[in-house]
Amino acid sequence: MVPFCLRTNWIRPIRVVLTLFSLPRTAYTPGVWSAVSCSFSHPFKTSHTIRPISSSFFYHQMASICMMPSSAVPHVKSRCPQYPGSNVKRFPVPDANVDWSQKWPQYSPVSYTAPSVTNKPAWADPDIGSFHPRFNCVDGNVDRTSFEGSYNVEMGKPLNPRGRTGLTGRGLLGRWGPNHAADPIVTRWKVDAKGAKVHHPVSKRPVLQFVSIKRKDCGEWAIPGGMVDPGEQISLTLQREFSEEALNSLAVLPSERAEIQERINKLFKSPGFQVYKGYVDDPRNTDNAWMETVAVNFHDESGNSVSELPLQAGDDAGQVQWVDLDSSLALYANHSHFLELVAKERKAHW
Repeated sequence: MVPFCLRTNWIRPIRVVLTLFSLPRTAYTPGVWSAVSCSFSHPFKTSHTIRPISSSFFYHQMASICMMPSSAVPHVKSRCPQYPGSNVKRFPVPDANVDWSQKWPQYSPVSYTAPSVTNKPAWADPDIGSFHPRFNCVDGNVDRTSFEGSYNVEMGKPLNPRGRTGLTGRGLLGRWGPNHAADPIVTRWKVDAKGAKVHHPVSKRPVLQFVSIKRKDCGEWAIPGGMVDPGEQISLTLQREFSEEALNSLAVLPSERAEIQERINKLFKSPGFQVYKGYVDDPRNTDNAWMETVAVNFHDESGNSVSELPLQAGDDAGQVQWVDLDSSLALYANHSHFLELVAKERKAHW
């Protein structure tokens, strides 16, 4: 089990208050950017409920639920002082100047695009000027629309709908504008040796477990997920990413791959819950490129589909294992909040 830190009793009420106001669960001083923590557990506020969607409905009509309103607290991790995977320092952006509507002539963001992107891999756009993408629409087989609605374009480059980040260019992201991802949240009930559900001694509610991976790029524990390929349905991305990252389906023998695929198909054809759809406060975001995701929960109620398969890290995952859902979890980006929504919907311990 992942050695997540336990919290003392007095922290929980404070955490609840912070969650209600969509503040980071660390010290936060409004207007003082240097005091903002870049912890990977910043929650997102939502007033929407989670609705069940069947697999067939999900494939064709993914309804928008749990979208974060544009008036929410300014992004935090998108302004981390040092850009991940580099020695590049962002231009400091205080809370009051995040929104583009605030005039700020002194704003002088750093320009940075990682070598892994400028080397022109197949998954990345060329530089603006050498090509002219069509923003706020489906551009060929690349979806450049945003879950946030229409975003502004200035000097041929899209502007982050959540505001300034202190850095222009694309950083580690391949696409100008929204970079679409999908996060499959695969859960099961924790059971004892007799197969009975385990209930938490305090909340008295059954304990859920989810498949968690340890990311190779930053060492943070996270929900397995990845980028949506051009022209790919999100439903297929969810299934593909889970298979590759949590079960290492690309490396197994063909005979084993058939069994894995059968169990995966069984799970992903079951009713799922679209937990979140919208902007992600990700440390890789820039003024011109940002992450958006769709997170969906697939639950192995009987424990006889993927629960019986041995987990094996693959692709971008360093480690993989089943982890108990609990409010003490500290995960990458806003993944902790996704799990909180799942626990509430499943009436499980949190």
